[in-house]
Amino acid sequence: MNEIHEECGIFGVYAPDTRRLSEMVYYGLYALQHRGQESCGMVVCDDGLFYSHKDLGLVGEVFTKEAIASLPSGQMAVGHVRYGTTGGTSRANCQPIEVNHCKGRLALAHNGNLTNAYELRARLELSGAIFHTTSDTETIAYIVTQERLTAPSIEEAVNRAAWRLEGAYSLVFMSATKLIAMRDAHGFRPLCYGKTPDGCYIITSESCALAAVGAEFVRDILPGEIVVFDENGIHSIKDHCDKKPERLCVFEYIYFARSDSVINGVSVHAARRKAGELLAKSHPVEADVVIGVPDSGLDAALGYSMASGIPYELGFIKNKYVGRTFISPTQSDRLDQVRIKLSPISEAVTGKRVIMIDDSIVRGTTSAQIVKLLRNAGAKEVHVRISSPPFLNPCYYGTDIDSENGLIACSHTVEEIAEIIGADTLGYLPTEDLKALAGSENICTSCFTGEYPTGIPAHTDKGRFEGKLSEAKPQKSRLYKLPKAT
Repeated sequence: MNEIHEECGIFGVYAPDTRRLSEMVYYGLYALQHRGQESCGMVVCDDGLFYSHKDLGLVGEVFTKEAIASLPSGQMAVGHVRYGTTGGTSRANCQPIEVNHCKGRLALAHNGNLTNAYELRARLELSGAIFHTTSDTETIAYIVTQERLTAPSIEEAVNRAAWRLEGAYSLVFMSATKLIAMRDAHGFRPLCYGKTPDGCYIITSESCALAAVGAEFVRDILPGEIVVFDENGIHSIKDHCDKKPERLCVFEYIYFARSDSVINGVSVHAARRKAGELLAKSHPVEADVVIGVPDSGLDAALGYSMASGIPYELGFIKNKYVGRTFISPTQSDRLDQVRIKLSPISEAVTGKRVIMIDDSIVRGTTSAQIVKLLRNAGAKEVHVRISSPPFLNPCYYGTDIDSENGLIACSHTVEEIAEIIGADTLGYLPTEDLKALAGSENICTSCFTGEYPTGIPAHTDKGRFEGKLSEAKPQKSRLYKLPKAT
């Protein structure tokens, strides 16, 4: 856990007639690649029959020309990019998940984490259900399938299932004739839809994917809302709306979402720039230049520069052909990848007092390595500013912080962290400033404050569905003392 790991990204298309949809899904998933790099997949529906392709790897690796060409034309399609916050990395956990049952076919793509997944799965297994994955998404598929046995329609089955699901879920379902979007009542994870000029409806995690396929943004799916797309048009079910307080994850603005996305009417770029402006006011320091750590630190660095009057410079070149640092299996490999991934621009920092803006500090090892890169490039001083508060608590709603293990802020003061990462000074965004980023108080800040909008699940470790369910036990928290940067 060296960085905050991304969410998943979901994408769905409903077309007014039969056409090639695999290329559109490909471009949509490519735009969502930042939300997950473990695996990806898509399912195309052609006259009620499902055709799929999914595997471990990046979108450009999994969907070769041959793979895309092998998928037929259709009326609907669902796609997914995954970073597994629940369940291991295996092809079995690739999404969309497909289900065949007596009432028809179902494909499902999911972003988020259920807080009652363990309990639901235990009941299902005791009733005879056989699971093929270690993902909580399969639990959702089972619940919907159970409800479909007695429900008059797939949308009513989804509506009934929502009463049994707790936690974070933005979902796209595809049956033989309908495409359905659903968002949990708290609205933890973003979900929106748009429309192309030729009549295709697009459902996606972020508006940046709409632009990638030439679609115009229509609106965000409301917290608790179910939206059905079929031959009769669009139908909204709001039985679950306004039942719980809205709590969009504020880290969507800080890190997860792409800068060109707009969530709940707020530009992600503007939110990050605002974070930088607030950092300049709360943690000013005399310096010669402001730089950002690519990619999400760049917008905040621009905001810090604008508010402070200190010149903004491009301080790092990012190698776009290196995977994210958390993908590597060992700590030494991760540190090697930091050096390969980021290269400081010596001319911008040599002999200067540098303010370095980043989005977060989790374990501290990546931050220490980046500071060291700047020192080696000739920086006279390095003042680190973080566009989020310190991480002090686990997240149960879709990120990979499922315990306090390794969270450096849980065992060290700000001054100690600054010494550990080798910074001259360190400043975090004040918690009370978070609402200014989203333009609303209806945000989830539990990873910073410990104030959870739902009950805390009894079983929280990422691999809680691995092995025998009866043997799974909650993981105890452990704190780690990190060496000082050299």
